[in-house]
Amino acid sequence: MTDVVVTLLVLVVVIAAFVWNRLPVEVVALGAALALYGTGIVGLEDTFAGFGSGTVVLIAALFVVAEAIDAAGVTTWLGSLLIRFSGTSRTRLMVLMMVLTALLTALISVNGAVAALLPMVVVLAVRLGRRPSELLMPMAFAAHAGSLLILTGSPVNILILNAALDTTGTGIGFFEFGLVGLPLLLGTIGLALWLGPSLLPSRTPEALPKDLGSHGKTLMTHYLGEDGLSRLTIPSGSVLVGQPVACIQEDDDDGGHLHLISVQGPDGKQSTNGTFEPGDEIVVRGGQPIIDAFAAKHGLMQDDDATCGLISSSYGVAEVVVAPRSNLVGTEAYPGMVTDSGALVVLAHQHPGEPESSGRSRVTAGDRLLLQGTWSALDQHTLDHNVLLVDSPDTIRRQTVPLGPRATPALIVLGVMVVLLATNIVPAPIAALLAALAMVVLRVVTVKQAHQSMAWTTLILVAGMIPLSTAITSTGTAEILAEGMVSVVGNGGHLLLLVGLFVVTAVLGQLISNTATALIIIPIALSVAQESSINPYAVLMCVSVASSAALLTPVATPANMMIMQPAGYRFGDYWKFGLAIMALYAAVAILLVPVFWPLQA
Repeated sequence: MTDVVVTLLVLVVVIAAFVWNRLPVEVVALGAALALYGTGIVGLEDTFAGFGSGTVVLIAALFVVAEAIDAAGVTTWLGSLLIRFSGTSRTRLMVLMMVLTALLTALISVNGAVAALLPMVVVLAVRLGRRPSELLMPMAFAAHAGSLLILTGSPVNILILNAALDTTGTGIGFFEFGLVGLPLLLGTIGLALWLGPSLLPSRTPEALPKDLGSHGKTLMTHYLGEDGLSRLTIPSGSVLVGQPVACIQEDDDDGGHLHLISVQGPDGKQSTNGTFEPGDEIVVRGGQPIIDAFAAKHGLMQDDDATCGLISSSYGVAEVVVAPRSNLVGTEAYPGMVTDSGALVVLAHQHPGEPESSGRSRVTAGDRLLLQGTWSALDQHTLDHNVLLVDSPDTIRRQTVPLGPRATPALIVLGVMVVLLATNIVPAPIAALLAALAMVVLRVVTVKQAHQSMAWTTLILVAGMIPLSTAITSTGTAEILAEGMVSVVGNGGHLLLLVGLFVVTAVLGQLISNTATALIIIPIALSVAQESSINPYAVLMCVSVASSAALLTPVATPANMMIMQPAGYRFGDYWKFGLAIMALYAAVAILLVPVFWPLQA
C-alpha cells in the first residue's frame, strides 16, 4: 500500500508541476522518474527504459521523416495548390485549408504541420484581404482532427498502439484510427463553416511573418533594376562549344547590352579553362528580349524552372551584409566574382544608399552582396562570421521551390514507410527508422537537419514519463483509481464510464501535454476496462480521442500556442470555438467509438 501512496503522491506532484508551468516539462518528467527510483518504486533499468523504448525511437524517426518532407518542398507545393484552387471563396478556402492541414498532420504530426503551413496561411489571408484570426484556429483544430486519421499523426497514437499490443497482443491498424479521425475532421470543417464567423475573434496581429513567395522578383528589382538574369546551358551542338569565354563578354548585336556574369561547369564550380564546354552553364544579365535572342542565336537552353533566373529547384540566391570588422572590408568585389570556396558567384555588389556597382569596387562594412549557387553550397558557405545572412537559403527554398530536386526520393521513401506501417511487415519503429535513414542517405536531409528536427521536449517527456506510467500499473495504483471510478459511475453503465474517462482525459489535456495525459490515463483506462469487462480497444480509442481534444487553451498544445501571436489571439479566445469542437469530440468518443469497437469484447 505504501508503494501506491508514493506513486499517487508523485502523480499529483507531476500534474501540479505541469499546471504550474514554472519548470521545464523535461525537468518534471525526469524528476518523476528519479523520484520513483529514489523511493524504490522502480529499478534502475525501468527508470531509463523509456530512452531505449521503441516508442521513443519511432517518434524520433518520424521527426526526421517530417523534416525531410518539408525540406523537399512538399509542403510548399501543397501550399501553392491551396492558393491556386481556393480563389476568393471563404468556403472553398476554409475547406481546402483544413483538409490540407489534416492530411499533412497525418503524415508529419500536429506541430509539424501547423509550423509548416502557418506562414503560408497568414500570407494567404493577407493577400485575400482576410484577418489571420479567421483562419488559424480552424487550421489548428483541423490538425488535431487530422492527428487521428492514421497512426503517424500523433505520438499519442503510438502510445495507444503499444498499449493495445501489450494488453491484447494485437495492435490497432495503421488506418483504423481514421474511423474516428474522419468524422472528427468532417465535423470540425462543418462547425468552422457554420459557427466560425460568430465564434472566432476578429483581431489584427501586431506582426506578420515574412513572405518570401516573390523573393526572386524583389531581389531582381532591388539589385538589377530593369535588367533580366538568366542561366543558360550549353548543349553539345551549340556553336559556342570550344569558343573562348571572351567572345560574349560584350554582345550587342541585337540592339542591346548583354553581360556575362559567370561560367560554371556541370559540377557547379566556376569554369576556369577559358573556353566553353558542353554542359557548361552561363549566367548572363541584360534585357530579357536580348537574352532570348542570344539563346536562340547560339542554340542555348534556358532554365524554364527558374524564377527571374535567380531561384530554381537546383540553385538559389542568398543576400548577405558585410559585417563590421569583417575580413572582406578593403577587398575588391564585382559581379561575376567567384568566392573563395569556388561554389558561389557574386551576382551584385551594392554600397548602402548607392546604385549597384557593375565593376570592381572596394568592399566596406554594411555593403550588400547577392550570391548565387546550389542550395547545398549556399547552406554551407553563407554561415560565415564575415557576413550577416539576411534570409537563410533554407527558408527561401522552402517558401519558393515547390517539389525540390529531392522531392521524388522523399515521396518514394514516405510511400514505402506507409506501406510497411500499414502491413506490419516489420515493427513500426523499424519501418520509421529505415525511412529516416533513407532520407539521410538519399540526401533529402543532412545529418545536421536530422539533428535539428528532433523535438527534444517531446522525446524527453515521453521517455521520462514512461516509468511513471509503468509504476501506476505495477503498484496497483491504476487498479485502485479504476475501482474508484467504477464505484462512482459504474452503476450508470458502460457508456457513463466512457463519459468519465473522456471528461478526466479532456480536462487534464487542457492543462498539460496531451502526450503526458495519455501516459497517465492509459494504464488507468485499461484497469477500468478490466474491472468492468469492457473491450480494452474501446477505452483506448476513447482516451485517444479525448487526448486530441486539447482545444480550450493556448497552452494545451504547441500548435495552439504557435497560432496565438500571428493571429492576435488572447487566452480567452480559444474556449468559445473550442467548446463547440469539444462537444463533437465527446460525441465521437462516447457514441461513435462503441459502434466500431463494441463495449462488450
